[in-house]
Amino acid sequence: MLDIIQLQLSGGLWLYPVGLAILSFFVILGYRLLTSMLPQNVQTDEKDFDELLSDAGYEYDPSRDIFITKMNCWQKKYGYCRLYDEACPPMCLIIDSEPVEFDYNGKHWLIEFWKGQYYLNTGFEIGVYNTDNPELDIPELFTGTLYDSVGKEDMLEIQFILYKNGKELFFREEKHWWLTGFKTGEFSEPSELTARIRIAFKDTVMCHNFIKAMKKIGYQDQEILTNGIVAEFMFDKPHTEQPLTRTADTDWIMQRYNEHCCKVFQDVTAGCNTWPEKLTAIRTKEPYLYKAVIGVGKTAEVFKAFSKLKKHSKKKMKPKPAKQPKPPKQVKQPKPPKPPKQPKQKNK
Repeated sequence: MLDIIQLQLSGGLWLYPVGLAILSFFVILGYRLLTSMLPQNVQTDEKDFDELLSDAGYEYDPSRDIFITKMNCWQKKYGYCRLYDEACPPMCLIIDSEPVEFDYNGKHWLIEFWKGQYYLNTGFEIGVYNTDNPELDIPELFTGTLYDSVGKEDMLEIQFILYKNGKELFFREEKHWWLTGFKTGEFSEPSELTARIRIAFKDTVMCHNFIKAMKKIGYQDQEILTNGIVAEFMFDKPHTEQPLTRTADTDWIMQRYNEHCCKVFQDVTAGCNTWPEKLTAIRTKEPYLYKAVIGVGKTAEVFKAFSKLKKHSKKKMKPKPAKQPKPPKQVKQPKPPKPPKQPKQKNK
């Protein structure tokens, strides 16, 4: 995936997004046909379901009928960089993103929101990241900041309500570094979704710096409610520039495929009362959707850029040994002048 994005951004392929979308569509279609012809182990019980989800980095919330990310999921080690957002559209993830960057306590911070269609899922995410490393500058590939996921000491109390066309889809509240929710089989256009977000910051300085950064990207005073340490606002239409890989044409192509897959999922799982029953039905009748159901949000493919970028980051951060100054050249001492020759005295 990193090679694809590199080609898109440095080689000019991003100028032809429709071609990229069509290529992705046929790759997915080919995979669908191939997996449909292979024999399937169709039985899934509750234990299998939990293990599969856990391996994918998620767990199921039956009270809301949504999938959520685990606190210590494998995705945590990958942090965040802008290339992740660029990688999403070719993989049927048509999502609005809103990065808010600011400085606090000697580190550069990022709080980002995402909403939209994650293949088979309507979803929403809030991620919290920071770093004290300098910006990366990798020629013809990436210029920007590679963030780390925050540790336990920097996690924030976050709350959100996701709405679709004004109707509440689901609600979440927790102290977290990556608070998410994904509703499988629900199809949505990103423009149909809005989220009311509430974040409690570590102190008034952090809250102030975050609000200042929000105003810098286009939010107005009247759009943000605050008491000095908590900020509350709506995320509707993004104020920041969206990935180059997202265009009206590619969105339409990918969304028609996503819409079709959601319809198939609903038809196949109609009458199933539990998730193990739904997975069994999918594996039996439409096995090509099985990985999409278990994968839920951003897949491992999206995060593959991290390994190479991290290597660049380590190289960049490794201090070069200081050059030792050369000893000064020895200055040659001038030779003492020769005494003048005494004139010869003539003999009388």
